[in-house]
Amino acid sequence: MAVRTCIWRWLQARGLRGAQAPDPIFRYMGKGRRKSRVFVWGFAHTGALGLPHLVLGRGGGQKPRQFQLRPRGVELEQRISSAACGYGFTLLASQTHDITKVWGMGLNKDSQIGFHRSRADRTKSYEFVLEPSPVPLPLERPQETRVIQVSCGRAHSLLLTDNEGVFSMGNNAYGQCGRSIVDKESYSGSQIIHRIEDLDDKIVEVTCGQDHSLFRTEKGEIYSSGWGADGQTGLGHYGVTCKLTKIAGDIAGVNIVQTATYGDFCLAVSKDGDVFGWGNSEYLQLSSVTEATQVNVPKYLPFKGVGKIKQAACGGTHAAILNREGNVFVWGYGILGKGCNLSESGVPEMIPSTLFGCSEFTPEVRVDRIRCGLNHFAAITNRGELFVWGKNLRGCLGIGSMDDQYFPWRVTVPGNVMDVACGVDHMVALTKSFI
Repeated sequence: MAVRTCIWRWLQARGLRGAQAPDPIFRYMGKGRRKSRVFVWGFAHTGALGLPHLVLGRGGGQKPRQFQLRPRGVELEQRISSAACGYGFTLLASQTHDITKVWGMGLNKDSQIGFHRSRADRTKSYEFVLEPSPVPLPLERPQETRVIQVSCGRAHSLLLTDNEGVFSMGNNAYGQCGRSIVDKESYSGSQIIHRIEDLDDKIVEVTCGQDHSLFRTEKGEIYSSGWGADGQTGLGHYGVTCKLTKIAGDIAGVNIVQTATYGDFCLAVSKDGDVFGWGNSEYLQLSSVTEATQVNVPKYLPFKGVGKIKQAACGGTHAAILNREGNVFVWGYGILGKGCNLSESGVPEMIPSTLFGCSEFTPEVRVDRIRCGLNHFAAITNRGELFVWGKNLRGCLGIGSMDDQYFPWRVTVPGNVMDVACGVDHMVALTKSFI
């Protein structure tokens, strides 16, 4: 038994108040190949966690639960390589050559996770899918094609394949699916999965915003479609675009290697480590270059003291960048991760590396990956540890409580975290077992 568990029980036995149970300790026995697992937490009521018993309850008087406050495993036969969290729904993808490559779960009122029929009534589609369910794709060569990445917006989804282009599904009211807008189209129970074939260049990354989409090509060019009311399509106007159109502005001729968006604000990182932004700036996201609250073309962001940027992440009102040395910088509005006294900043503020486990005893620790949900942040270190902070909406941080988190806090996940997807009120982690 762990020493800290013994101490806790000793305190409890003596009736000392304030003695709290320690975090659980996970131990694994045996040898062999490290297994991949999916863990979920947050708001369970929509089915986005893929755990039906949380929504329906079990026998023996166990009541349904709306929230899962700690990571819980989801059993899948295939190794999941990409996950995305939308507004109340989740997509999971495997790079398998098997027929089934994508699974969806959660809210499906706009068929954002594909068409699913009720077992009881074959004429009606599910509006809520409570467990991971296969999403059939209209592939020409299903046993030769792999799904590389999935991305989710408010009510639409994008799926990137290695040799059959991009597929889109769900709500297309603003052209965010990259197809023509149909007046009064009904998205409930829709079987439309639209194929977006490659442009002049191969698409290698897809990113969903709230009601818009970004597509990065192999040459480092960015195309967009969807709603541009805040300039988030980056096309020089504030209208709607249903056809994939190349973005210019300050990124014209620049080799972009990563894009980020979630709400109505976008960031792009170049091969040279520079950062560009466009879209909504009501919360100081672009205040370093303009006083305007809406920017409809990409602007170079001349941040000082941040070094060369490796990755960017966008939330609803905040943003983060990760430099090549593994340092995390945050700005915008909200709970930014540097205590309750910092709620807004127009320039990136560095979060001390010690908060991610770096010290004189562990100087090699650094952050490898960052992600944003609508109101929270996540960071993964090179040791496979997951840290979260921000607004803990419906328990989405996975820290065992409903409290907001003002500094990075480590999530107890039984495995090395390889990647994480953040939504509005839930999260998904892709892990490998410790041994």
